[in-house]
This record gives sequence, C-alpha cells and structure tokens, in this order.
Amino acid sequence: MTNTVYVKFNPITELTNKDVFLKDVAQVYCDNSSIQNKCSAMKVKTIHEDRKRRYIMSSLDIIGQLKALDPTIETTVMGAEDYIIAYKPPSRPMYAWQWLKTIFVCGICFFGAAFAIMTFNNDVNVTDVFAEVYKLVMGRESNGFSVLEISYSIGLALGIILFFNHVAAIRLNTDPTPLEVEMRLYEDNITKTLIANDSRKESKIDIT
Repeated sequence: MTNTVYVKFNPITELTNKDVFLKDVAQVYCDNSSIQNKCSAMKVKTIHEDRKRRYIMSSLDIIGQLKALDPTIETTVMGAEDYIIAYKPPSRPMYAWQWLKTIFVCGICFFGAAFAIMTFNNDVNVTDVFAEVYKLVMGRESNGFSVLEISYSIGLALGIILFFNHVAAIRLNTDPTPLEVEMRLYEDNITKTLIANDSRKESKIDIT
C-alpha cells in the first residue's frame, strides 16, 4: 500500500534554528495523519555555520529522504521544485536601530515624494494654469490662493491615500497596496535569481 504525500515548498523561509524540519519549509499533507506527522517532523538539513547565509535546496533531495523514511511513501511536489532556506543567527532585537531605519525610510519617501510633486508642478506650470482658469471663469486676477489651489491640494492628498490604500494603520479595502505588490515582485525576483545563479555556478556560458 502506498501513501501519497503532497508537499508544497515555500519559495523562501527565514529561520534562526540550525535544525531544519520539513514542516519549517513546506506544507505537508497526507490522508494518513500518522504518515503526515512523521514526514512533517523529518529533519531536512542541519546548519553548521554561525553566519547569515542562504541555502538553495532541491525537492529531489526531499523525495529521496521521504522514501528512505518510509518506502511506502509516494511524494507529489506542488509548486516550485527548488526552495531557499535563509538562515539568520539568533540575536537580540535592536529596537532603536529598527526605529532609526524606519524613520529614515519614511523621511526619504516623504521628502522624495514632495520634491517629485513640486518639480512636476513646476514643469507643467500649474500656478499659471490655475491663474488663467481663474481669470477666465471669474473675470479677475487670482491672488494665488483660490478654490482651485485648495481643491487641488485636497484632491492630491485623497488621491495618494486611495492609491496606497492606507490611512495610518487602517486599510481601506482588502486589496494589496501597490507597495506590497512591488515588494512581492521584488522578493519573487530575488528568489528566482538566487536559484538561477546557483544552478549556473561553476559553469561557463559561451555568448558568441
């Protein structure tokens, strides 16, 4: 009798423990709960180094280990066949440093966005456009502080809030924010690049 074990690997998993078990890097399912528990508790790697490092792993190794664990197991891999273990030695949390980095990034984003908005307004000459529109509609010169400028400022702030789908810690809807999408794409690209580079290690590529 064979027991089919379904394994779905996480693309990348960050761990602080040197003993890595299958349940740490993948989701495991089997109709036989005892087989599922035994597979989940199987040790897949022991890290011997005490430094931060990424390890590129293959599902083929796991299939062999599961077969050695129980000859009745038939493994079905779901999703990616290669995965990454990102080992980080345990360390004390540095809250002050984390807050400093957060404040720095927030400052860069705020002042960078403000500079971009100001340069855009200068490039398209928004001030003169508003002055011309105000004169055409009202028949007199604008003092530079009219309903157009006020509406533009409020609309710009509301547009940014709606685009980024956040008001402080409050999410406006369940859709991912553009920043979350970009971070996910960046993480996926990093994972694919690490796996691709590992498969090309010590090999020569002739481009002629």
